[in-house]
Amino acid sequence: MFVSQKCQYAVRAVFELSKRYGTGPVRIADIAEAQAIPARFLEVILNQLKQGGFVISQRGSRGGYALARPPAALAVGDVIRFIEGPVGPVVCAMGSSHNECPLYGGCVFLPMWERVRSAVSGVYDQTTFQSLVEQDARRSEDYVASYAI
Repeated sequence: MFVSQKCQYAVRAVFELSKRYGTGPVRIADIAEAQAIPARFLEVILNQLKQGGFVISQRGSRGGYALARPPAALAVGDVIRFIEGPVGPVVCAMGSSHNECPLYGGCVFLPMWERVRSAVSGVYDQTTFQSLVEQDARRSEDYVASYAI
């Protein structure tokens, strides 16, 4: 299960907006710099996320993007499925057309593929952006720079 670069950028953009939730609109340049995302590509991704109802935008000199709902109400799986489509190791386990598999209905592997899909989806769906923000804060607190002289 490969998550595309575009999807990784989308998840990172939503994460950055989650970190800044409640502080007002965030400029594209600030998100791009904080998350190492090319600004031109980020603009396209944020527009797509806006169409999906994940972010809102505000025009003007104080404009930018903000989350459309609280980070605690937004799972990583929501963003991944919006950008990538269904999550799964093989087409037949993603609820897609079963016409592509000549063994469908008698395939010994299907239960295994469905368990993999369920496990991965479960991790994505149980991980909220709020939990990632909290994890990042703990990680930052745990990191203590050592300055030996």
